[in-house]
Formats: sequence, structure tokens, C-alpha cells
Amino acid sequence: MTRLTRPRRGPAPDPIVSLVDVVFFLLVFAMLIGRMDATAAFAVDPPRAQTGADLPTGGATISLSSSAELALDGSNMAQADAIAALMPRIAADPTLRVRVNADGALSLRHVLPLIDALRSLGAEGVVLVVTPGN
Repeated sequence: MTRLTRPRRGPAPDPIVSLVDVVFFLLVFAMLIGRMDATAAFAVDPPRAQTGADLPTGGATISLSSSAELALDGSNMAQADAIAALMPRIAADPTLRVRVNADGALSLRHVLPLIDALRSLGAEGVVLVVTPGN
């Protein structure tokens, strides 16, 4: 009678877990050495705020309410009238400081066109009045 022998078992194949570990380490390595942020084509130096500084004296003040009403030096008027009133003053003195005092609840869509109009007149010193946070 012939005896049947069982074939010898070889070593168990490596579990798939070790392959997952290798992929995980490669992923971590790529994240550590790679740059995740977008780079600009040129250097950018953002402006620095000067909160807490005293407001400059002289010049003109344009106030904007939360409902986009405009006043130039305390007199209510339309934006076109304010620009027309400032035009000869800025032409005579391009360094005239124009302060824009806008309500915090006012949307920027009302403030930015005004600042752009002042800059197009040649005003070199347009200051946006802010209140420093606590």
C-alpha cells in the first residue's frame, strides 16, 4: 500500500498589507517634499496696514453711509457732483489727501468705483478710514 504524502507548504505569501504600507509611505514622502501652494510668476509684497495711526489732517473727506449716500466735507451730494467739486482741487494740488470714510456695512461695490474715480482724477493720496479691531 502506497502512502500518500502531503506536499510541503512553502512560506506564506506576503500579505497585501505590506504593499499598502509602502504606498502610504510613498504618499507621505511625496507630500513632505512637494510644494502644495501655487507659486506666483513674480514676487508680491502685500501692503501693510497702519491701524492706530492718527488720521492725516487737511484735504477732503468723502463720507458714505450704509445706504450709499455720499457727503463731501459734510455736504450731501451725488457722487458725480463730488467728483466735479474735487476735480479743480486735485488739479491744483495732486498731493491733496482725500479720505474715504465708508460705513462698515456698505458693500465694496460702492466704495471701489469711487476710489477708482478719485485715482483717475490724479489724486495721489487716497486714504480709506478704518477702525482698528480689538
